[in-house]
Amino acid sequence: MYSIVSLLRVFSVGALLAAGTVRAADTTRYVIYVHGDVQAGEEVVERGDDGWTRVHSVFKDNGRGPELSEQFRLAEDGTYANYDVKGTSTMGGIVDEHFERVGDQARWHSTSESGAATVSGTALYVPMNGTFQGASVAANAFASRQDRPLALFPGGTLSQRILDRVDVTHNGVTRHVSLLAFSGTDLTPQFVWVAPGTSGDDARLFAFVEPGYMTLIEEGWETNRDLLHAHQMAAETTLLKDLAGQLRRPLPGLTVIRNARVFDSDTATLAAASDVYVLRGRITAVRPTGSPAEGADNTIDAGGRVMLPGLFDMHAHVGRWDGGLHLAAGVTTVRDMGNDNASLQRMLDDLSAGDLLSPQIVPAGFLEGESPFSARQGFVVSDLDGAKHAIDWYAEHGYPQLKIYNSFPPPLVRETVAYAHSRGMRVSGHVPAFMRAQDVVEQGFDEVQHVNQLLLNFFVTPTTDTRTLERFRLPAQMTADLDFDSQPVQDFIAFLKTRGTVVDPTLATFNFIQQRDGELSSVYAPIAGHLPINVQRTMRTGGFDIPDDATAKRYAASYAKMIDFVGRLHRAGIPIVAGTDDLPGFTLQRELELYVRAGMTPAEVLQIATRSGALYTRTSNDRGSIVPGKLADLILVDGDPTVDISAIRNVACVITQGVAISPGEVYRALGIEPFVTDEPGIVRSSAQPE
Repeated sequence: MYSIVSLLRVFSVGALLAAGTVRAADTTRYVIYVHGDVQAGEEVVERGDDGWTRVHSVFKDNGRGPELSEQFRLAEDGTYANYDVKGTSTMGGIVDEHFERVGDQARWHSTSESGAATVSGTALYVPMNGTFQGASVAANAFASRQDRPLALFPGGTLSQRILDRVDVTHNGVTRHVSLLAFSGTDLTPQFVWVAPGTSGDDARLFAFVEPGYMTLIEEGWETNRDLLHAHQMAAETTLLKDLAGQLRRPLPGLTVIRNARVFDSDTATLAAASDVYVLRGRITAVRPTGSPAEGADNTIDAGGRVMLPGLFDMHAHVGRWDGGLHLAAGVTTVRDMGNDNASLQRMLDDLSAGDLLSPQIVPAGFLEGESPFSARQGFVVSDLDGAKHAIDWYAEHGYPQLKIYNSFPPPLVRETVAYAHSRGMRVSGHVPAFMRAQDVVEQGFDEVQHVNQLLLNFFVTPTTDTRTLERFRLPAQMTADLDFDSQPVQDFIAFLKTRGTVVDPTLATFNFIQQRDGELSSVYAPIAGHLPINVQRTMRTGGFDIPDDATAKRYAASYAKMIDFVGRLHRAGIPIVAGTDDLPGFTLQRELELYVRAGMTPAEVLQIATRSGALYTRTSNDRGSIVPGKLADLILVDGDPTVDISAIRNVACVITQGVAISPGEVYRALGIEPFVTDEPGIVRSSAQPE
């Protein structure tokens, strides 16, 4: 359920920030939990009296996850002198990385890069793959720096803030732990809990908390998980509220956006220049440009830019820190396709209160079956009564859609879908293991997520377990030889058309099946130069097991045919919606480019990203087109994306929820070089303060 990128990020916290200064031989074991009390892995740290720290870490969730063996030795300043890690990544790729520093000379290599540098003074190497123990190294390296930024190499700097201090207890023993926020290696802060080590003057990782998903904590101290979770949530909430206050520009009174070429999402055409009037978050008029405006409080000169309805990302798993990337890319509505229910409800409350920088969220309820491979977000059930209870909860909480997942029991599908329909909900999802896409559509699915789930229809047998990495390996291996003109494929496409099935292909996400270590991901190649160097490095990590050139050629051919298949679906009249399941904002831009590559026109693609998004989230009464009465979810774009879809990266202004967002300001706050340098400003009347 979680995207590949988000799973990789869980382990990159350790890599980017593997424990403290070695004083004597000792061993610490950490336990990893997901979704409350489900144990999903462990990390065992042995600190030897030979100066080496050795770590074995394994984390498995949703049928995938990394397994790493790491060892390192620290220099006197607390940074790495030697570092090695081997194992497998989240998606089964080979991990093999080495670093050493002798004096001022440093060298490193991994499966995706190699390099050398002359380094003067304290500088911390940033591993590409690593365990959570990197938090200890980073914290210790800061101990003698009085919170001054720490130089990194290959590049960048790391900053540390202490956000909170908490006393934790176990069997009458009290320890003092601190919540740290590290910034400079990723697009959002990384949060870790540290405690004094055995010597008292060094810091060691105590816990890592990803609210609503997972917790790693030192064994024996598990009863403190809720306490740490509550304190971290509060600290993050304060930071997020401050960020929203800095980046949201209120638009009180009447706002007129002048001289905008408005995209008509109903006809997929670009109209003549217009002036668009906005009052209290809604469009009140669309008039020919230059029309007299009485009493405008705010004026924005679009300068002939293209105005689009706000974009939809129809496949996200929303995190509280994702909003800036979404909004800066012009995404004003996301469909959340599965989340921790309590966490999502808190996000919706914060968004409603104006305390969260975020697009509007349309939630889909997550429903999974009980198995060793279960993704334990939402509700996990084993019988029809449990499924009905979950559906009732979702319906009562305003969820317009249900998503069924990999381990859901096949005998329950038909009745579960029927019950969800009776509660007024659409139904979509993965194809449960031991079923085919044709089966779930016949039993009532309104929509299917992911192109691989559709193509598995032709590859699975009754015993194929698609809860494992087989759901990726089979399409990567076999799609290259699938004849799309064959009768079985044509019959399947006709069947989807007859049933009115919607497809959420998430093509960009599946680029990983063809990306080899060391190659820059084609998804992010157009924007990588705008990102911090250590984020760029992660985009050269393949992560999938591609052992040789012949396999790489086959997987690339399969990926090209996946793109072609989506084009065939579109030409057959099967509705497509644009979703990502990956890095917010930037991935949607690539998804839209891939639809053009599949044979759609740029204007058709923009229609999919706007009008179709509103239609299949049941928000068409409010969103998806620029007409009076609808919400003023509006974006201004440099260039003409109806001719060149790549222009969609050049978002110059976003208006949503009654505020204006400057993409440039958002990107700079996240350490990203903006894509538009000449953004339109807001001219306020004398009665409206800036």
